[in-house]
Amino acid sequence: MVYRGRVKNGVVILEDCARLEEGAEVSVRPLRKAARSPKRNKPPRTLYERLKPFIGKVKGWPSDMSVNHDHYLYGTPKRK
Repeated sequence: MVYRGRVKNGVVILEDCARLEEGAEVSVRPLRKAARSPKRNKPPRTLYERLKPFIGKVKGWPSDMSVNHDHYLYGTPKRK
């Protein structure tokens, strides 16, 4: 028997007439592709583009933190 339903908040909700036993194994196959939002048609942003709003926002850290972070976090010898 085939039951129909829709996805709501990431959960498949079957039609009211669908009665399945608790623990029944099921297979789910979408009938058609979901429409893509226009936002997803853009190429994925680079890591730089995603982190750009945070660049230079940390205040009070040493100027060589990016090179010597292991020294400041774990006490290893400083790099030049």
